[in-house]
Amino acid sequence: MVTANPILLPELRFMLAEGDTAGLREVAEELHPATVAEFSTGLTDLELWQVLAALPVERQADIFPYYELSRQVELVAVADRQTLGQLLESMAPDSRVELLRELEPELVEEILPLVAKAERHDIRMLLSCPENSAGALMTTEYASLPADITAGEAIARLRSQAPNSESIYYIYVLDAERKLLGLISLRDLILARPTALVADLMQTDIISVLVEEPQEEVVQKLARFDFLAIPVVDDQNRLVGIITHDDVLDAVRQDATDEAQRIAAVAPLGESYLQAGLTTMTWKRGGWLTILFATAAVTTTVLARRPITDPWLIDFIPLVMASGGNSGSQSATLVITAMSTGDCRLSDWPQILRREFMLGILLGLLLAVPGYLLALLYAPTPSAALVIPLTILGVVMLGTLVGSVLPLMFRSLGLDPALMSNPFVSAIVDVVGILLYMSVAMLVLG
Repeated sequence: MVTANPILLPELRFMLAEGDTAGLREVAEELHPATVAEFSTGLTDLELWQVLAALPVERQADIFPYYELSRQVELVAVADRQTLGQLLESMAPDSRVELLRELEPELVEEILPLVAKAERHDIRMLLSCPENSAGALMTTEYASLPADITAGEAIARLRSQAPNSESIYYIYVLDAERKLLGLISLRDLILARPTALVADLMQTDIISVLVEEPQEEVVQKLARFDFLAIPVVDDQNRLVGIITHDDVLDAVRQDATDEAQRIAAVAPLGESYLQAGLTTMTWKRGGWLTILFATAAVTTTVLARRPITDPWLIDFIPLVMASGGNSGSQSATLVITAMSTGDCRLSDWPQILRREFMLGILLGLLLAVPGYLLALLYAPTPSAALVIPLTILGVVMLGTLVGSVLPLMFRSLGLDPALMSNPFVSAIVDVVGILLYMSVAMLVLG
């Protein structure tokens, strides 16, 4: 998250008041774009556009993506349309498409005619990619070469391509129809004999991803093969873009944030915590809290209809419910994480259930022993105290099985297991756990 710098902000406003364009340009040119965004984010929208107007459009394009996406949307709303068109032309393809996805379709159609035709075609192509696909992450700024030139000629061509390429460490070898034939690293190209053909130097065993491929699979491939970038091809193996490791890192970070929020029974905010409105927070948190409240009400109804008469048993209700709920949440979180990282798939469900069943027994026994010792302090007889360890064993086994089954079931139905599982695990384990507690108490105590 970009935060305002209170030390530099007054100095920046002073330069704006004095009309010190040269000073603004000097500061913005010397510092990293992210630093410029940091110390200027506290300005009003109009002040910020004054700062950007003092800079070349290429520098504006470097700085603009470092503002929070919600702030970028606010800046677009007050921007001069001609200035905005020039800025979009100069921005990296992936950055500008990320911004345009957040704008109203009518505003996008109003802006696009201000962009050069070639860039406009590129924007429409990227916008047509599904939001969570490889195409939504890719950039179309890459370096490419034909196969029938020498290493010396290739290096000469790269000098002209480099300023417009996001990364030139990997160079992609294409035929006349832009089909991907191979790739060569810049290191290998520099070390090769100047007369060596690119066709002889390139690697032909290429790992690529399809435009429609889910982003999770892109992340897994980049992590598995330790690439700096991965090519994106269409169904005819034509190169349409590349995904660089820094874009994947941003996606992974956002996915991790969303996943953590889902696991806590909060619909993903889609923006930073402090920027999310109270109405948005209430809606996204309140929905699941209402569901959890309703399930807790079911537990209350069960207790009201089948009351526990022994006072010492009532004291152990929180312990019993917590044991089942915690073990279920652990199992659900582990299975969700394993599925999201590709460690396990739906087809692995028999192995998952066997593991969780055995873990339920082991964890249940682990907690049953201290549970029995604690129950001896309150139960009227040692035999009566057996209610607690037997129930703990049962609810922990129940929790681990429910916690592992629900994510698999929701994934098979096409639902998000992270958002759906943990609330339902708590609900099911609470209700069934109380029924199990009562049943064990009736069996042991008669």
